[in-house]
Amino acid sequence: MYSMRQQTMEWKDKVRIEDFLSKAKVGHLGLSDDDFPYVIPLNFTWLNGFIYFHGASEGRKIDIMAKNQQACFTVYEELGTMSDPVPAKTDTAYMSVMVFGRTERVADLNEATEVMQSMLDKYVPGYYANKLASTHVEKYRSSLGSKTAVFKVIPEIVTAKENELNENRRFFPGRTALSDMET
Repeated sequence: MYSMRQQTMEWKDKVRIEDFLSKAKVGHLGLSDDDFPYVIPLNFTWLNGFIYFHGASEGRKIDIMAKNQQACFTVYEELGTMSDPVPAKTDTAYMSVMVFGRTERVADLNEATEVMQSMLDKYVPGYYANKLASTHVEKYRSSLGSKTAVFKVIPEIVTAKENELNENRRFFPGRTALSDMET
C-alpha cells in the first residue's frame, strides 16, 4: 500500500473519521472489472465499523464483486475554493476518507434489517413511525422484480485527508485577483 504523499494533510483521529463517515451522504464504491475500473456513487451507512450499502441482487456490480471482492470506498466533501493571485496556488478545501477492503454480501436477515434501518434513520430521520420489519427486507422486490441485497465493505486500511479551508482565501463571486493584490 502506498503511503500518503502529503502527510501533513492526513488525519488519524478515529472518532472524527467515524463521525465524518456517519454524516456523509454519498460515497463512491470502486471495483475492478478485469482491466477496467468501475466506480458507483452510492448511499451508504457506517455501522459497527463497516461501510454498508444496498442495491439490486443482480447486475454488473454484483457480477464484479463475485469475481473480485477487493474494493475501495471513497467519501468526499468539498468545503470551498480558495483563491490566490498566483493561479497555481488556487486550491480546493476538502475532507476525504478512503476505505480499502473487501466486499461481502450480508446473509443474516437481522443484520440486513439493522443496516436498512440505519439507512432510513440517516436519510429520512423520523419519517417512519415504526422500525423496519425484517419481513419487508426479506420479501421486498423492486419494480423490475429484483430482490434487495445488502453488502458491506470490511475495512483493511482506512485513510483520511483534509485540506483545511482558509476563510481569508475563500472564493466568492466578484472576488478578483486584482482586488486581492490591492489588500
